[in-house]
Amino acid sequence: MRNTAIIRIHCPDQRGIVAKVTDFIHRHNGNVLALDQHTDQGEKRFFMRVEWDLDGFSLSVDEIKETFKAEIATPMSMIWSLKLSDQISRMALFVSRASHCLFDLLARHQAGELKVEIPLIVSNHKDLEKVANQFGIPFHHLPVTKETKEQVEAEQNRLLEAYAIDFIVLARYMQILSSDFIERYPNRIINIHHSFLPAFAGAKPYHAAHSRGVKIIGATGHYVTSELDAGPIIDQDTIRISHHDSVESLVQKGKDIEKLVLSRAVRAHVDRKTLVYKNKTIIFA
Repeated sequence: MRNTAIIRIHCPDQRGIVAKVTDFIHRHNGNVLALDQHTDQGEKRFFMRVEWDLDGFSLSVDEIKETFKAEIATPMSMIWSLKLSDQISRMALFVSRASHCLFDLLARHQAGELKVEIPLIVSNHKDLEKVANQFGIPFHHLPVTKETKEQVEAEQNRLLEAYAIDFIVLARYMQILSSDFIERYPNRIINIHHSFLPAFAGAKPYHAAHSRGVKIIGATGHYVTSELDAGPIIDQDTIRISHHDSVESLVQKGKDIEKLVLSRAVRAHVDRKTLVYKNKTIIFA
């Protein structure tokens, strides 16, 4: 596999951004492999992701950072990040009792679809420990109550630091995270919401949808913020239903769409194709 560099940028919209960035890559013997850009006219903000081949590139990683910052990023007031394709992200999975999203992510990882390492699975129930054992991943059971929530989150943070975790996926983890916990991982906690937001609130959304005779159901993958279910959206999808569907068939169809949306959201994050600005996520091609 090629070793590539990826730069993601947002800055005030201005002339010559693409030309300056691509010229920088060309001057140092780089070959652009992918480039996607977007201008938000309302915000007067420019967004870009560019990936290039590092084979034969004349600058080291440290030199790329220093030179790009001095020549382009600082003069153009850019907020930017540099990642290399061989920097493998370490993903923690948080689960409760539902297994469908966990099985799907583990199977995709095993099949080579997700370029991540999965050092641990954390759960507030023991139900899915056998799944973790099946895939050879350490399982940490940390039951949560109102009285122990703060203590449990402290232990979760200890584990995440010990395993050098880069980001967290809530694969149907049915606990609300505290603001303090979330602030440690800005735009690095991904949740799957079992509805096409905005949605039916409550613990039985498919029952509520069924009673209302809705014609579509869906799922939303988003980054977690301290405002519940209001974080930047990464991916969404829907599936059509009809009066022939029972609650049971709605639940099954809902699980199918949740798996698909969550996997796409995780892949976009892992491939460095997301860029959050304010409460909106730009998804690059």
